[in-house]
Amino acid sequence: MESETFALAMFFGTIIALLIGFPVALTLGGSALLFAYIGDWYGLFNSGMLNVFPLRILGIMKNEPLIAIPLFVFMGVMLEKSNIAGDLLHAMGRLFGNLRGGLGISVLLVGALMAASTGIVGATVVTMGLMSMPVMLRAGYSPKLSSGLICASGTLGQIIPPSIVLIVLGDILQGANEQAAMSRGQLVPEPITAIDLFAGAVIPGLILVSLYILFQVLLAIFYPETCPAVKQNLYRSDNYNEGPSIFLVIAPPLILIVLVLGSILAGIATPTESAAVGAIGATLLAIIKRQFSYKTLFLVARNSIKITSMVFLILIGASLFSLVFRGFGGDKIIEEFLGNLPGGEIGAFFIVMLAMFVMGFFLDFLEIIFIMVPLVGPPLISMGFDPIWLGIMISVNLQTSFLTPPFGFSLFYLRGVAPPEVSTKDIYAGVMPFIGLQIIALLLFWIYPQIILWLPNLIFG
Repeated sequence: MESETFALAMFFGTIIALLIGFPVALTLGGSALLFAYIGDWYGLFNSGMLNVFPLRILGIMKNEPLIAIPLFVFMGVMLEKSNIAGDLLHAMGRLFGNLRGGLGISVLLVGALMAASTGIVGATVVTMGLMSMPVMLRAGYSPKLSSGLICASGTLGQIIPPSIVLIVLGDILQGANEQAAMSRGQLVPEPITAIDLFAGAVIPGLILVSLYILFQVLLAIFYPETCPAVKQNLYRSDNYNEGPSIFLVIAPPLILIVLVLGSILAGIATPTESAAVGAIGATLLAIIKRQFSYKTLFLVARNSIKITSMVFLILIGASLFSLVFRGFGGDKIIEEFLGNLPGGEIGAFFIVMLAMFVMGFFLDFLEIIFIMVPLVGPPLISMGFDPIWLGIMISVNLQTSFLTPPFGFSLFYLRGVAPPEVSTKDIYAGVMPFIGLQIIALLLFWIYPQIILWLPNLIFG
């Protein structure tokens, strides 16, 4: 029996275990140890390679950019508890509610602002579902459209910086870039960081928001019955001064976004430092809005610990999986497979993106990132694909994993908070146009790669 057979068996066995529902981190690490033991028994795996694993864990612990993850999570959860989304929705509703489709545009804009503020998809979808779904249904919006708008706007947290996904992806791509450089005989490759991905994601994120808004405008023109104008502004009070109040509601999160993202792109602060600023800023906003208490702080800290622990456990499990997979020669299988595909580099890239898209029907985006990117990243970068462009393309592609039935996580998040009159069928049907828009965006970024690369090249040269 050849070692490559063990590599393939480990890969597909892990996928099957994840589909069954086993915990991600334990599945990645457990399958790696199991196959390493069996491979060592048959003399196909050098168990001495496992001695490297403690050093990999130490590398994760000493990786300073990863400290930004718990800080950004804390920032996002604190903003959620501060009812920022509710206030923003009310403000946007007053601005656009009297227009056909205006309420839908408000949901998209608030979703984009929440994505830029929190970077957490689940929190955004749940918050927007609780706040906007009842209002949209009372205004006469179609349950399908309402569901699609909420789910699509929530997933923007995956691509609009600061995004936890981009931080993790930046770390993994850096490793892939180093491996690709070694295969080319290059000792010191150009580093890839989360800052590069943040810069590359700004314009694609804005384009996605624009496509969603354009879709809503076209629906308002051709199918006005799905998104009627709000006959009586649901947010207006008799003695309310709209201008100053709207400004005061929108300004704080915008200032926070500028401080966090602007400081990173301007080179004033690292992602970790700006994340600390964001965490403090979100706490100050909660205090100003009188939403802060020791109970709130405890809940925010507990949720931050849970989310961060999940991410780091998966990262450790994925590191062990990658180590054993390479020990069986699995990296060579992937490289040869992609190199021998018809169509050369384009064919290889298309197959990888298609595989990730299909896996998104069944697996969480983190599972796909930690399993696939360390395997396919080095050969694709060696073929000449820009790591920043590749990272953003993967991120946009994996956005669909939140929306694609039957296991799209955004669908489950919304199903948990949606009113009884909104069926699961409505939610599934509602997200389909937005999946199509994401595919259109992917094609646009593929045809015109400068959409992604222009801002990083402008800022960093």
